[in-house]
Amino acid sequence: MTRMIVRGIGVTGGFGCGVAEFGRALARGTSRPGSFLLPTAEGTIEIPAFRAGIEQLEEYCTKGALRRIDHFSQMGLLGASLALADAGDMEADHSRTGVIVASGFGPTATTVAFLDSMIAGGDICASPTHFANSVHNAPAAHISILFGVTGPSLTVSQFDMSVPSALLSARQWLAEGRVDRVLFGAVDELSDLSCYIGYRSRGLPATADMTPLMTSGNTAVMGEGAAFLLLTRDEGEAGGYCAIEKVATGRLTGNELPLPSDALLVLAADGRSESGGRYRDAIPATARIACFSPLYGCSPAGPAFDLAAAALILKEGTVFPSPNSDGSDFRCAVAQPGALPAGTRLACLSLGTCGGYGLATLGRL
Repeated sequence: MTRMIVRGIGVTGGFGCGVAEFGRALARGTSRPGSFLLPTAEGTIEIPAFRAGIEQLEEYCTKGALRRIDHFSQMGLLGASLALADAGDMEADHSRTGVIVASGFGPTATTVAFLDSMIAGGDICASPTHFANSVHNAPAAHISILFGVTGPSLTVSQFDMSVPSALLSARQWLAEGRVDRVLFGAVDELSDLSCYIGYRSRGLPATADMTPLMTSGNTAVMGEGAAFLLLTRDEGEAGGYCAIEKVATGRLTGNELPLPSDALLVLAADGRSESGGRYRDAIPATARIACFSPLYGCSPAGPAFDLAAAALILKEGTVFPSPNSDGSDFRCAVAQPGALPAGTRLACLSLGTCGGYGLATLGRL
């Protein structure tokens, strides 16, 4: 199986913007959510939410270029720009670079805005700008245009399994020699639609502090953001954060998962009680686990942030604290912060609502 090297990381979310801010949030073990004002028939409701800032994007794009690009695609552009800048590849030749973007729900705000414009003015007067940005692959297109990427481009949307499926495609492209690098990432946004569905289905969280390892109730705080990795084949070159050694997806048969016996598991549990229950029941009591979703919220893009967190753990050789993990009702032990033992690998695990799983195993260089 082709090993992939993580060359650069670009992230933006409720914790801040950039790998340095992300690292500080991981070390602190805290990230306070902001809020989303949701208009409803009963009045405006303030919902706790992790909002992503995009102000730093102006360092990479002119205001004129961004004028017709919506928030969803701007987050993707910022994540991709930060990943390339982190790897020192902003000015590189991208003729052999591929772009793969994962998104659970796509640009819901712009899709609704396009439909509103069509209802208001008819199909002849529907907004062409909203239409162009309403498709899921808009961020991949904008990234390719901005950086002159002429390699293949793909957007994967499979709800909870979007990130593992997209990562599997990235590995396949590199293994087949289609490209030399893949700009891989995930983007999801908050909108009136997504927040309304979350509010109506789960209500408000009991607290603003997510406790994904306590499954007795819903503590999910919705989040948005983008997390990108620049990936290459392992050809013995120096540099990079870590290696992605294996990527697997499949469906659960019983409670058996192909988990590495010697790995620290990074879970994509996100504060939803049913989500936490799936992880609790599927993981053996002998495992060691960590979970960082309270830093960036409940989002289909969360597993991409998990990959970025795992890469930083391996690069720095330090296990970060799992936020709000006291009182965990998992059978297994939560990894304590401190030095990462030599030879320890990390495995990022995602479990979907329909029995699917995604597993990426990472190791030190």
